[in-house]
This record gives sequence, C-alpha cells and structure tokens, in this order.
Amino acid sequence: MFLRLPGCHVEDMRGGPGAGGAAAAEAAGAVMGMASEDVVVIQVGNSTGEPSIVTVNCPDQTGLGCDLCRVILEFGLCITRGDVSTDGQWCYVVFWVVPVSPSINIRWENLKTRLMGLCPSCPIPFYFDSINTSASAQMYLLKLFSVDRKGLLHDVTQVLGELELLIHRVKVSTTPDGRVIDFFFITDGMELLHTQQRRDETIERLTSVLGESVNKCEIQLAEDFQQGFSSLPPEVAEKLFSLNLCDGEVSSETLIPDMKKLKKANVTIDNSLSPSHTLVKIQCVDQKGLLYDIMRTLKECDIQIVYCRFLSDMKAFREVDLFVQETDGKKIMDPEKQDAISSRLKLEMLYPLRLMLVDRGPDTELLVANPVEVSGIGRPRVFYNVTLALKLLGICIFSAEIGRHRTSERQWEVYKFLLNDNLEIPLTNRWSRSQIVDRVMKILMGF
Repeated sequence: MFLRLPGCHVEDMRGGPGAGGAAAAEAAGAVMGMASEDVVVIQVGNSTGEPSIVTVNCPDQTGLGCDLCRVILEFGLCITRGDVSTDGQWCYVVFWVVPVSPSINIRWENLKTRLMGLCPSCPIPFYFDSINTSASAQMYLLKLFSVDRKGLLHDVTQVLGELELLIHRVKVSTTPDGRVIDFFFITDGMELLHTQQRRDETIERLTSVLGESVNKCEIQLAEDFQQGFSSLPPEVAEKLFSLNLCDGEVSSETLIPDMKKLKKANVTIDNSLSPSHTLVKIQCVDQKGLLYDIMRTLKECDIQIVYCRFLSDMKAFREVDLFVQETDGKKIMDPEKQDAISSRLKLEMLYPLRLMLVDRGPDTELLVANPVEVSGIGRPRVFYNVTLALKLLGICIFSAEIGRHRTSERQWEVYKFLLNDNLEIPLTNRWSRSQIVDRVMKILMGF
C-alpha cells in the first residue's frame, strides 16, 4: 500500500537493527531491476492532513540521512514518522511527511529530483555536486529596489523559497525616504538560473507578488562571492553562544519562562541490547527539524546510524531509537564519549537555534544564530521563519544581513535584523521584547 518497491515492506523494518539490515539488503537486491526514477518514490497523501510517504532506496554514504532531512525541511515539510536502515552498503529510508503549513505549495516532482541528486546511485551528477559541495554551486546576486511596507522582506523570501532559490547572504537597507534596497546572494536548487527563462520567471513572480511597490529587479552572476563574517561584540557573542546544560535542561537568559517549560530532553545510551550496536534512545518535545538536528549532530560526532525509528505520541513528544556504531564498526564503549554524545544531543535538541534582542545604540537588533554543518551548509528556512514572525507581529525591518561567526568549537550562521520601533509594540518595553523573542522562537521551532 505504501511503497512501489518489489520484495520489501515498511513492516520489515520494525524489528530493530537486524530486521532493518535485512530490509536494506533485500531492498538492494530488489532495486537492481528498478528504473533510476524509483530510487526515490513519493506517494502523496490523498487528503489534507494525510501524510505523504517518501521512500529512498540507494547505496549508503556518510551523512546521507542528514542531507535527506535537510532537503525535506527546505521544502517546508515536517517529518512525522521515519524508519532508516542500512547494512553498511545499502540504505532504505521511509519518511512520513506533512507540510508545516497548509498554505505551502509543495512541488513534489522537484523534491523527488533533489532527493535523487543526493543518492550515490543516481546518474545526475549535476544535482549531486550542487547540493553536496556548496562551493561548486553558482552564486547569483538578486537586486531588488522597492518602496518599503510591512512584511515586504518576508514576501520576497517566500517567493524565493517557492522557486527553490536558496538564500546564502542578505544585505537589506532602508533609505530615509522609505525606499528599500535588497541584495540577495542566492543559488538555484534547480540549477537553471543561468537561463533567461528562469530569470524572467523569477522576476515575474516577484513583480506579481510585490505589485507596484517594486521599482526595479535584476539578477546577475555574483563574481568572486565570499561568505561574509558577522562582527559581534565579545559580550554579545558570549551571551549568544554560551549555554549551560544542567539536568537535561538549558539554562540561558535567552530562553523566556514559557519556552523553558517546553525544553526538556532525555538521552539514554545502552550497550546491552545488541552484540554489535549501541542503542541511543531519545525522548523529547516535538519540534520543527528535530530529525535533521539529530542526524546532523551524529554526523558531526562521526557516529554511523545503522537503524533508526522515529515515532510520536499524542502529547507532541517524540521517541527516537537509533542503533549506531563508531566509524570502525564497533560499539561506543568509552564512557567519556558516551557522555559527550549524550550532552551534545541534549543541547542540540533543546536549543538548535540561539536568539536574543540587543540594544545597538538607540536601536534594537534581533540576533538569530544556528550551527553550520561540517559541509558548510546552514539550516534551511531560518530567514523565512524569522521574517514571517516579524510580519505577524507587525514589526518592520529597517535592515537585515546574514553572515558567519566562528567560535572555538564551530562555525555559526548569524542573522541580524535591525527593527523599527512602533506604537503597538514598543521595543524599549520589556514585555514587548519578551513577546518578540517568544513569537520568533515558537515559529522557528514549530511550537
């Protein structure tokens, strides 16, 4: 019923790593007679709210699960359930997905093509190179000149997202006479922006959505593009990036009381259930991009996932069971490494994004930061979600930019939004500032 795949069924994956490995091996045998387009199969739900099923059946490679989850998140989908299995050579993945919002129009064929491009077996090096090696993607500069209005930046971001144009860097500024100059450094997930037809489509969509407020819009190659680095005062950086983990909870001034109640996680590491695998059991609050954060963290810790089951209950909590190994194929036996992995997972699940409001002279600046993957790729849809939250709050953005910041442990993607004060939500008011932090964080995390 669920899969268009001979000889292998979702039910085969529900008996732990042994059954999962058997399913992956059986899938490997079955796929030999499959057409290349069946490496990724998507069964779209028949009605609103019914999950669609994404099946990936291909040779395994390091970090593939993280890459699949990132692209699914990028398309505005939430993974409600998942099974991942590999025998070390072949992987078999099933994700049940739903749009994070009913208003999102999912381009299912484009999603399938992007996912196929991630699979080593897929004969589309065109996509494989552009997604897995961010430096090889051609960078373009979108210049937009328009009249300022509330929600303008989010509307532009929404159009770019629908067109699969990925934002890597932004420079937005407002002139004294109320005009906006937007520079977006973008890459094309479809790798078609070099064609005049694709550029015309982009400009027409932007003009159609923004209407008469657009004065001029143009797209050109971004020669010698370099990812800019954000300059943060040392005291601000210390407060933004330093968090203390205590008894499974995050202690930070950047978490408001309502958010602290939601942020709890349990991670258990057990070597007694399998002779060759370590079980990592996770229980935590459901949130947007959760499986992506787990996969990303284990990838950064050089841990291989052999089998994963991703479930939810009726109280918006998640249970994730992962059977894992070290890169040498052995169990994780070192107690110090177990503690390090457990702490890192808790921290990444509790607080995958950092957010705070700071005073910049007489103005107020919103800072949002997320870790950059080891491949150099940032988290999808952060800019979209922040601008959506500010639009819903009725707050205008005077200027915005995206840059990178490096700490002693890792690199971060930092989003800066200089906000316009207004009478409805005065930015000097402590209650108003808490409401801004609360609204932005809840939209980012899907609460």
